[in-house]
Amino acid sequence: MDNLTNINVIKDIFERHGFTFSKALGQNFIINPAICPKIAEMGNAKKGFGIIEIGTGVGVLTNELAKRADKVVAVEIDTRLIPILEETLSEYDNVTVINADVMKTDLKAVIEEHFGGLDVAVCANLPYYITSPIIMYLLESRLPIRSITVMVQKEAGVRLCAKPGSRECGAVTAAVHYYAEPKLLFNVSRGSFMPAPNVDSCVIRLDIRETPPVSVSDEKYFFRLVRGAFSQRRKNLANSLSSSMAIPKSDVINAIRAAGLSENIRPEQLTLQQFADVAKQLSSLITGDKNNEDKHTEA
Repeated sequence: MDNLTNINVIKDIFERHGFTFSKALGQNFIINPAICPKIAEMGNAKKGFGIIEIGTGVGVLTNELAKRADKVVAVEIDTRLIPILEETLSEYDNVTVINADVMKTDLKAVIEEHFGGLDVAVCANLPYYITSPIIMYLLESRLPIRSITVMVQKEAGVRLCAKPGSRECGAVTAAVHYYAEPKLLFNVSRGSFMPAPNVDSCVIRLDIRETPPVSVSDEKYFFRLVRGAFSQRRKNLANSLSSSMAIPKSDVINAIRAAGLSENIRPEQLTLQQFADVAKQLSSLITGDKNNEDKHTEA
């Protein structure tokens, strides 16, 4: 169905199916006909690829993905959209719609079941309220995928693509750069949606790294430190880590200095490698202190 960005067609479909938008699900459907073909083309929807789509709307992007990719699996949480999708996607035999919450879906199992022998990519128009949780879920699951191409709130996209060590960097930014190489593809005006949101959007692509750009011995501790560093953005790194990780400030300062950094450095000034260096020094310092305490107790 090629006219799904036509407002009259959409309204007719909604009326026949008794559908109304859900604010709780952050539903804003694309009505600009130029957007979805670009997302599909730039999001690896092509021969030899299987695509996981998160959130379908009425199937505008799904149609474009199905035209190009060998297989599309769309995960849609809203049960009310399922009969609509049966209508709007009826001409495609390479699309499977799963009515589920993607955050509770075993995507590795989905890939194994539906994409045998294909490269896999993710494409989505994400609700603003759950952008970061979904992106981190996809990255932390270490799925066998090549890329994640998503439409997000413009401010969030700029932040996610910012370089570690820049003012816009945050904890999620650092995590994204650890797992992937992010790139801002193009901007999308708020008038491209129905209903129109109060902010503009952008499309970004995360190309998944084969190996992280920095070496860390304990990823869990590394990410705990990164989250702690940005938990109180107005504070410098020493104060943030001391407060969030319940570590004496003197120990944190010693670790920061041992990593070759100023004790007054702020979290957004650190590169990924510098975060890794601080994590290594702090972990070693704490482990060393604990070993010394154990030896003292034994004596």
